[in-house]
Amino acid sequence: MKGRTQKTSDEDHEFVSLSKRGDIDAFEILVRKYQKKMFNIAYRMVGSYDEACEIVQDTFVSAYRNLKRFEGKALFSTWLYTIAINLSKNRMRKIRTQLYHEQLSIHDPVQTNNGEMQREFASKEPSVLERLERRDIQEEVQKCISALDPEFREVLILKDIQGFSYDEISGMLTIPEGTVKSRLFRARDAIKDCLRKVMGDL
Repeated sequence: MKGRTQKTSDEDHEFVSLSKRGDIDAFEILVRKYQKKMFNIAYRMVGSYDEACEIVQDTFVSAYRNLKRFEGKALFSTWLYTIAINLSKNRMRKIRTQLYHEQLSIHDPVQTNNGEMQREFASKEPSVLERLERRDIQEEVQKCISALDPEFREVLILKDIQGFSYDEISGMLTIPEGTVKSRLFRARDAIKDCLRKVMGDL
């Protein structure tokens, strides 16, 4: 395992060095290597395919622009993941702000010729068919992940989905290893409770 890790690190170092010298093809190799993993993190963080695609694109643009600042003290992949996580958190804040403003305006009365009239909304209760469709476990897991606070969500994604070590996560998020373990424990507990409630609906 150590040999494979070292090989991966050496390959990244070579392509990063070439990219720093302006070799677009070398950077494209790095993009192809990591884009799926970047997307997986972004999607798990924000829960939206379109938003995740934008985050991945922004991640690689940011990485390329700041490549000369990358000193190689950490693995290139670790540096890249850190960018993706930070952009995901920024995007989540933006989404929450937009939703907040939409929620404030959605119940505003509609102006008509006869005066003001309150909007009518369809029932929020899902149909039987919708509830059955939602039984798909992957969708439910993602919903539960999306319901987590960002600091718990990112730790769960990095450890249980991406398979990083506690030490690596600690470095990425610049928090103590003990905090990583504590947040992971709480995140896993919250996911279990969430899934238990969902699976008991039907």
